[in-house]
Amino acid sequence: MKTSLLILGAAILAPSVPAQKFEHLAQTPPMGWNSWNTFSSHISEDLVKGVADAMIANGMRDAGYEYIVLDDTWSLRERDADGNLVADPEKFPSGMKALADYVHERGFKLGIYGDAGSKTCAGYPGSQGHEYQDARTWASWGIDYLKYDWCSTGTRDAREAYTTMRDALYTAKRPVVFSMCEWGRSRPWEWAQDVGHLWRTSGDIYDSWDGYKMWEMGWKRILDLQTSLVDDWGPNGIAKYAGPGHWNDPDMMEVGNEGLSVAESRAHFSLWAMLAAPLMAGNDVRHMSDEIIAIMTDADVIAINQDPAGKQGFRALAEDQAGIEVFIKELSEGEWAVCALNTSDETRELTIPFHRFYMLGETKELFDVWSNQVVGDTSESYTRAVDSHDVMMFRLRVPAAM
Repeated sequence: MKTSLLILGAAILAPSVPAQKFEHLAQTPPMGWNSWNTFSSHISEDLVKGVADAMIANGMRDAGYEYIVLDDTWSLRERDADGNLVADPEKFPSGMKALADYVHERGFKLGIYGDAGSKTCAGYPGSQGHEYQDARTWASWGIDYLKYDWCSTGTRDAREAYTTMRDALYTAKRPVVFSMCEWGRSRPWEWAQDVGHLWRTSGDIYDSWDGYKMWEMGWKRILDLQTSLVDDWGPNGIAKYAGPGHWNDPDMMEVGNEGLSVAESRAHFSLWAMLAAPLMAGNDVRHMSDEIIAIMTDADVIAINQDPAGKQGFRALAEDQAGIEVFIKELSEGEWAVCALNTSDETRELTIPFHRFYMLGETKELFDVWSNQVVGDTSESYTRAVDSHDVMMFRLRVPAAM
């Protein structure tokens, strides 16, 4: 009863506005960094400043990483006397407005975390019944991105909850990318195009190839889910719901974290690029090897992810005995991207049978994006040895561009 009254009160106090989101945002998959995968609750003003400075020094900002997002535990455990969210003064002594200013001055945008329930996943105040109040607070601080979780929601309807926050953000009049994090339980890809800019399609990721623990999964398990979430397979599956301003989100990346080999990090990054997934780094970007920096800032792979056509790639071939999966992504101006993954635990000779992929059309030049060289064309199959859990990845150029 109390929850119902809170929702009713929020609806009465909410201004009458057109039901819409900020349409001009996230025209390509958002790129940035999120604090949760590495730092969990150990976040602070100094950490965010250090991350921003490091992302300038290591080239991530110039490569396109724009959003720096604080996840759960940034606030006090209780709202103030007026019901406002308050940033933890021990973690953020200068306040969120000053932190946003710091980030903005360095060419980034600041993101924050909220929850559609009464409490966040870590037990901090949620936004249920406070949607318009919280949206105004975040706008006053200069927030540019909201990750909105789904803990402590009880019997609340996901579509109602996320639409309410969408309207609250729009009413606050500061453009915000709205990232919906309800783990795909209500099949948001089917209804959320006009509500959020991106929506999670699975449970949480962790730094593993294909591990599973409680609600967390390795990135290969999450990759597999993207091909099994709807009845239709291939380009008519979940991929058809993605496009400019509305993206399927298989969760933040674990690239560079200790549970993955360099090969697995490269494959993880490549396949998130193929999926037109948001590229949200989840590692400690202040301390990265040269190999990981090179992976995360590779201009050719990022260009495939950020292609303006906004097409999500799909799995076109899976042969367990051969240890190969092939993903295909349509690009703008008649080009394509193709990525072959070695799923076995040993080095394998992988063959991409281009003749089986009729959608690729006429013969195209094979540009290897990781070695930065032309290695042939699609007139015949391409074979190469690929390390365990690694990839070979190509941009297929039309003849006129050769």
